[in-house]
Amino acid sequence: MRALQRKLWRDLWHLRGQVTAIGLVVACGVATVVTTRTAYDSLVISRAAYYAQYRFADVFASLKRAPEALAREVEKIPGVAAVHTRVVFEVTLDVPGLREPATGRLVSIPERRVPILNDLHLRSGRWIEPGRRDEALASEAFAKANRLREGDAIGAVLNGRWQQLRIVGIALTPEYVYEIRGTDVFPDNKRFGVLWMSREAMGPAFEMDGAFNDVVLALAPGASESEVIARLDRLLARWGGLGANGRDDQISHRFLSDEIAQNRITGTVVPAIFLGVAAFLLNVVLRRLVATQRDQIAVLKAFGYSNTSVAWHYLGLALVAVAGGVLLGSVLGLWWGRAIHRLYVDFYRFAVWGFEAGPATFALAVGVAALAALLGALGAVRSAVALPPAEAMRPEAPARFRSGALERIGLRALLSPAARMLVRNLARRPGRAALSTLGMALAVALLVVGRFFLDSVGALAEVQFRVVQRDDATLAFHEPLPSRARFDLAHLPGVLRAEPWRAVPTRLRFEHRSKRTALLGLAPGTELRRLVDASLEEVALPPEGLVLTRRLGEILGVEPGDEVSIEILEGERAQRSARIAGFVDELIGLAAYMDADALARLLRESGSVSGAWLRIDAREQPQLYAELKRTPAVAGVMLKGVLLQSFEDTLARSLGVFNTVLVSFACVIAFAMVYNTARIALSERGRELASLRVLGFTQTEVTQMLLGEQALLVGLAIPFGLAIGYLVSAWIVEAYQWELFRLPFVVSARTCAFAVLVTVFAALGSGLVVGRRLARLDLVAVLKTRE
Repeated sequence: MRALQRKLWRDLWHLRGQVTAIGLVVACGVATVVTTRTAYDSLVISRAAYYAQYRFADVFASLKRAPEALAREVEKIPGVAAVHTRVVFEVTLDVPGLREPATGRLVSIPERRVPILNDLHLRSGRWIEPGRRDEALASEAFAKANRLREGDAIGAVLNGRWQQLRIVGIALTPEYVYEIRGTDVFPDNKRFGVLWMSREAMGPAFEMDGAFNDVVLALAPGASESEVIARLDRLLARWGGLGANGRDDQISHRFLSDEIAQNRITGTVVPAIFLGVAAFLLNVVLRRLVATQRDQIAVLKAFGYSNTSVAWHYLGLALVAVAGGVLLGSVLGLWWGRAIHRLYVDFYRFAVWGFEAGPATFALAVGVAALAALLGALGAVRSAVALPPAEAMRPEAPARFRSGALERIGLRALLSPAARMLVRNLARRPGRAALSTLGMALAVALLVVGRFFLDSVGALAEVQFRVVQRDDATLAFHEPLPSRARFDLAHLPGVLRAEPWRAVPTRLRFEHRSKRTALLGLAPGTELRRLVDASLEEVALPPEGLVLTRRLGEILGVEPGDEVSIEILEGERAQRSARIAGFVDELIGLAAYMDADALARLLRESGSVSGAWLRIDAREQPQLYAELKRTPAVAGVMLKGVLLQSFEDTLARSLGVFNTVLVSFACVIAFAMVYNTARIALSERGRELASLRVLGFTQTEVTQMLLGEQALLVGLAIPFGLAIGYLVSAWIVEAYQWELFRLPFVVSARTCAFAVLVTVFAALGSGLVVGRRLARLDLVAVLKTRE
């Protein structure tokens, strides 16, 4: 076996350039597997440990007000293992150093620390002291964003009364791993935070002594969540229940689940492409090697080497090429995995974090890489084993040449001899040319997919924050106000235009499907909030009927003209119905829209206001913010500029890391594909090119003949690759159709130009390398043949 081993190392040295290119492609695939798998495992395991240790609830429900005695009735619901009632209100905060008003979600906790559902983890400081009505714990994200420490004080409007709250501790909870308001999609930790106060302090402040307005449940093993929610809704209906929901609809958990789903998609599709290309390259390289080593295979078999030994020899060459890629890819995957883990630590607030890079991850990476090597080498190994010694000792039969298409249609005279040779060579091996074109096209497609995410995120920001949302700030009130409030809004300092809106929590039902969402009533002629279709054309609200976001329509399975049932989740929880008038193509959230007057008729009210969109004079912003901080009716203020910045810091940043990795890997695969194609062409045509040199062709002419063929293949691969990238990007858009946000399908000219330029530069670089090897070709050695 030592002879075969020496031959193996000689072959590896001779093919070092091609083997290195294959190893780099394998490294890209393995790195993607390791990166996405470690990110996936870290999130899943950390989430499970955190949820279990701090008793994350299974069911959540909000209501108007109910007596504490009702908790005993909730406990009797079959399948309920634990119940925790609490008082929850959103208030306006005046945070030191922050000129805009912030929103705080106050959540009651026991004065004396006992285990509760959605329990708290103290990062620093202490628990609130019994009897101290002004003490609070602050969420870590909010405290860090505003540089709050223990002992700092912030102002708050508690049920119309101004009060100072003193921070005594910094805490985390599994309920707010991803800390956002229920109406938001991206976090704004400077202007929204969670504060925990004692139940004894919040009860009197919000007229909730002996009562609660929020309840969370833990379910017993095997309990039916839907049945528990149905019973809970019936129990809370008379107390102003707003509709219970399970853990899957809890916004923090939903964001985590979507991130995990994204890792699953990325970790499946991208490595499959890389490792598929690696298998293709191995197959082409080994088939060429077997073809050029027919005589060596014959000698090995004649000297007694078995088919198994020969097969393992060529399979070993493939495994060695892959092994280097596995090692490099594992190191790169760990490095990128830790980078993504640090990104997660910034976004998601876990008390229990673990970076998981266990043996199973590397076993998976090694397994898929080995499978790629096996699939790539299988055809070549089979042909080596099938060669009988006597047959292998003979040179391959010369190819049969006949008139081609150029000669038959009379275009031969239009091409130079070198160009005719180039076209004939491609025409005589159409299968090989097609495979080479496909390999390079996949490289182009990966470059398109990598840049597509930047295009899509940019388009999402443009549509949402410049086309749909045209306001400067959004006000939300604690309770709906009379319609005359719109005149008060217009007189606030710096307000140039105020457009009120009415929002009603509802549950829409169609056949067996239902979805809880907000029904928004907009006045005719609204300018600060536009409804648009897929072409970004404005959609006018009809005088009657519902207009849904298209994604909500898909979830409910409705079409225009269908009648849906509307359960109003406030007041008397009235049941209404309305017809679907059409759809709008919003990219963020799920919503239903209605003409404000039609909504007032549906609710059977004279008209009320839940909030307003404002256009603000920037010069008077400080006065406006100071006024809003002390306005009791205002529950929250959302600034569009802040939301845009939060969007860029969240989604764009997370996708930016992935995009950088993917584009880097795509550049590697582009060079590897073009280089290997050119090197294989040189190996196959070395004798032919040497003969031409002897016959009088210059070095330049021979080089142009070889590289011209590669240039033609690259030219064919580019449009094909752009089309594949376009289709894969469209598939990704379908996979990313989540409830919280959707990626638009946008592939810009800049992305296509980037993919083309990278491929062209890879071709030029490969051409320089191959041209240098062609210049050093030993004509005498190449022209030697066997007798």
